[in-house]
Amino acid sequence: MAAYRTSPLLYAAPGIWRWVLYAAQLVVAVVIFRCVRQTGAGDFLGFSQLRSGFAHPPRLVTSGMYARVRHPLYLFSILFLVLNPVMTYRWILLTIFSTAYFIVGGMIEERRLLEEFGDDYQRYRQEVPFMIPFSRHS
Repeated sequence: MAAYRTSPLLYAAPGIWRWVLYAAQLVVAVVIFRCVRQTGAGDFLGFSQLRSGFAHPPRLVTSGMYARVRHPLYLFSILFLVLNPVMTYRWILLTIFSTAYFIVGGMIEERRLLEEFGDDYQRYRQEVPFMIPFSRHS
């Protein structure tokens, strides 16, 4: 956010559209928070592993937003970046590189989850799109 002053401006949403985009970002942030809660905030942040040393077995979450896409945290993080009402060159670069990072990270995570959950994850992959809802080729 501090880069706004030092990076050339691509566009700034005018008037009410600025507030519409901020409201959309707020909705996206709430969805991200719900996804983190669904998978377990302690697990997401690594606190559960530190405290318990993996005392509980990992579980495959396939409900909520995870029933719509396999990587909702990545999808909604990208949306949050794209919905910024003030777009600078630095922000667009952050958005582009973050999107690439989330896609590659999702593909790497797919391999780990397939090893960890086997056939259950393979079935989940066949039923739920990678990151774009309603797409079947993922």
